[in-house]
Amino acid sequence: MLPTLHIEGHIATLTLRRPKAANKLTPEDLPQIRRHVQTVNEASDVLVLLLRAEGKSFCSGFDISAVATESQNEGSSFGEMVDEVEACRAVTIAAVQGGVYGGATDMVLACDFRVGCEATEMFMPAARLGLHYYQSGMERYVSRLGLDMAKRLFLTAEKLDAQAMRACGFLTHLVDSAGFEAEVQRLSATLGAMAPIALLGMKKHLNLIARGAADPAAIRADVERSTASQDLAEGGRAWQEKRSPVFKGR
Repeated sequence: MLPTLHIEGHIATLTLRRPKAANKLTPEDLPQIRRHVQTVNEASDVLVLLLRAEGKSFCSGFDISAVATESQNEGSSFGEMVDEVEACRAVTIAAVQGGVYGGATDMVLACDFRVGCEATEMFMPAARLGLHYYQSGMERYVSRLGLDMAKRLFLTAEKLDAQAMRACGFLTHLVDSAGFEAEVQRLSATLGAMAPIALLGMKKHLNLIARGAADPAAIRADVERSTASQDLAEGGRAWQEKRSPVFKGR
């Protein structure tokens, strides 16, 4: 079944729904995921995109039988799909409840937050399969995990368990299985309650800074927009009144 999208309030949930095949991604899934990301980009009320999967595995990556013929086609490539996930307007959370392998590791790294549990593990078998990885994926590995860890994972195809994934920064959060769902919901709710102008602006610019592509003029414009916003005034009042702020995104 193709990935689905459900929107409720400030939170959108994109779910991989092929559990019997370890949620492997097929050529048909790539445009569907891109359409879902575009839907989120156009939904001004959505602040958080939660990426999750059914079953024991999070995702086994792209269908190996189609890698050579379908994954690298310009305009519909796997890397372009992942780049769109990274550039999503909303803050993204990957809820990684199980194994994540191959290209799916890059899709997870493209998310702003990555929550795992004891059952989470990963490996990148590109060299073992004879596949040279695409540029933006290698850049994500280097920018998020560092050059040495990127070499270790790409060049040796070593498998990491959840503790090692947290230690190297692949996971931003690691909790036990019993608390996994509660942590995902807590983080989603926390992000969904933030001031939209500041939250979404900083998400965008932090990613650009990490890529060495910061736009000082755009950052200044977003800073000025936030300082003139009703939300900043509301945040100050709420702080003084010791209550939760109610932000409107203006």
